[in-house]
Amino acid sequence: MPAFFLALVAVALTSFGGRDQLLIADLSARQGGRLGLLVVGCIIAVITAAAMALSGQYIASILPSAGKTMLVAFALFAAAFELAWPVKVKPPKEPTYSLGATAIVMLARQLGDGSRFLIFAFAASTGTPWFAAAGGALGGMIAIAAGWAMAEDLPVILPLKLIRRVLAAIILIVGIYVGLSARGIVG
Repeated sequence: MPAFFLALVAVALTSFGGRDQLLIADLSARQGGRLGLLVVGCIIAVITAAAMALSGQYIASILPSAGKTMLVAFALFAAAFELAWPVKVKPPKEPTYSLGATAIVMLARQLGDGSRFLIFAFAASTGTPWFAAAGGALGGMIAIAAGWAMAEDLPVILPLKLIRRVLAAIILIVGIYVGLSARGIVG
C-alpha cells in the first residue's frame, strides 16, 4: 500500500504546472469546460500510469537489488530534471478541438514527464506495480481535473514555476540519497 499513497501524492503534486495539465486548462478555457476533455485526460492518466508501472516492474525484475536502487535514483534524477525544466506551452492550433488529437498529444506529454518517472520508480522499488499504477493514475486524474476546473485561472492562482522548482529540488535530494545508498555510501 505505501506505493499507492506515495504515487498518489507524488504524481498529484508534481503534475501541477505540467504540460498536460496546462494543455487541459487551456483547452478547457477555450471550449467552455467541455466534459470530454476531462474524460480523455483521465483515461490517458490511467494508461500512462499503467505503462510506467509495468515498465518499472519489468526493468526491476532483470536487475539485482543494488541495480534496482540505482534505477530508482536515475528515475528520480529524470523526474527532478523534467520538473526543473521551464514549461513553455503554446496554445494548440486545433481548429476542430478533436478529442483524439488531444489524447495523442497528452499521451506523448505524459509518457515523458517527471510524474510518470516517479510511478516507474515506485513500481521498481516497491515491487507492487499495480498499487503504484493505481496511485499514480489517481494522482494524475486529480491534476487533470484541477487543470480542467481552473482553466485559465490555473497559472494565476498557483505559483506553478515555484512549485515545480521546489519539488525538483526535493526530488533531486531524495535521488542523491537513494543513489548514495545504492553505492553503500550512506545507510
